[in-house]
Amino acid sequence: MLFRLFLAFSLIPLVEIYLLVKVGSYLGAETTIAIVLLTGFAGAYLARRQGLSTMRRVQSNMAQGIAPAGEMVDALLILVAGVLLLTPGFVSDAVGILLLIPQFRAVLKNQLRKKFERMASQGQIHVIHHQGPVFRQGMKTVKPEQEPKRDQD
Repeated sequence: MLFRLFLAFSLIPLVEIYLLVKVGSYLGAETTIAIVLLTGFAGAYLARRQGLSTMRRVQSNMAQGIAPAGEMVDALLILVAGVLLLTPGFVSDAVGILLLIPQFRAVLKNQLRKKFERMASQGQIHVIHHQGPVFRQGMKTVKPEQEPKRDQD
């Protein structure tokens, strides 16, 4: 895992710099800078718009008593897309744009769900299901109807 992180934080910036230099030498520095700024502004606008739409769906589902699990994953992926689009570079922009496409997010969410299910079945992660409010009192878990009465001052 540490090696993968090292590769991600060292190779990705090198690829981004390489592509910026190559595109800059072909199109010119001003055009390359304009493209990077344009993708940053457009990405921020699109991510904000999709993020607000997703948050409205989250609020609507919560008001109806529906767990907004899928929408929360969408919100996280849109946040990642926004960060990638604000990061200068062509590879990060391409991945950010892909993450803003709802159909791509749906495929990615499905793959992530399958991966988490496989990891849970292999005991690599533990999933805790929670139903209703539960309070902790010392080392004992207490449901609301079992919660001791407190003195009112």
